[in-house]
Amino acid sequence: MANKPDRGPALEAFERLLGIIDDLRAQCPWDKVQTEQTLRILTIEETYELADAIDAGDWSELGKELGDLFLHLVFYSKIASEQGHFDVADVLHGVCDKLVRRHPHIYGDVNAEDAEAVKANWEAIKLAEKGSASAKSVLDGVPKALPALVKAYRMQDKVRGVGFDWPSIDGVWEKVEEELVELRTAPNDAAALEELGDLLFALVNYARHRGWDPEQALAQANDKFLRRFKAMESLLAERGDANAKQTLEVWDSLWNQVKRNEN
Repeated sequence: MANKPDRGPALEAFERLLGIIDDLRAQCPWDKVQTEQTLRILTIEETYELADAIDAGDWSELGKELGDLFLHLVFYSKIASEQGHFDVADVLHGVCDKLVRRHPHIYGDVNAEDAEAVKANWEAIKLAEKGSASAKSVLDGVPKALPALVKAYRMQDKVRGVGFDWPSIDGVWEKVEEELVELRTAPNDAAALEELGDLLFALVNYARHRGWDPEQALAQANDKFLRRFKAMESLLAERGDANAKQTLEVWDSLWNQVKRNEN
């Protein structure tokens, strides 16, 4: 059995953070008036900054953003402890207990030969923890406030854990083509909007079956469009036409030129 790493430095650093939060909560005018509601939007912002660091592959920035997020988690726990709800120890023991409980293939006598079996066990145990299957849904754990693209992916992944999924990617692609036809032949705007949603949902499903992250794919497409459009603006500026309205033919020519330059 491999030797466990020395936890001393990590525990010392965590204890230091807890002490600083205690000091700030007691002495800093800004920190003293914060609540879980005032911190909420800041936490969401920090989470997106963490995502940016991940997407950029910037490990230095990732470490900084993780620190900011740790700060928020400890801050929420401090506020909760002041109100008698729970403290940071309760939070950590809670997640540890959950991890042990939902990994019976590690801490029990259940067999799980691959990642899919682990996910299926996780969803089954989670549903059982919430009570009667007739009263609870496997989708209840999907946050309502998730961005639509991420939410579609999470819902599809959740129901896959209980067996509700296409057996092969062929059926998924057929569904994409079916939804595209229904969008093109929709009789009115209301129907077309609904079919557009169905098509996007089907495309998310296709990405999931391919092992792709649709949110990342769209983010990369956004970044590519931003990069190319700014490059076109630079070309126009070189011609003395910056910020001037152009014909579609000019934009098409510039777009193709930028693509050629990239290649």
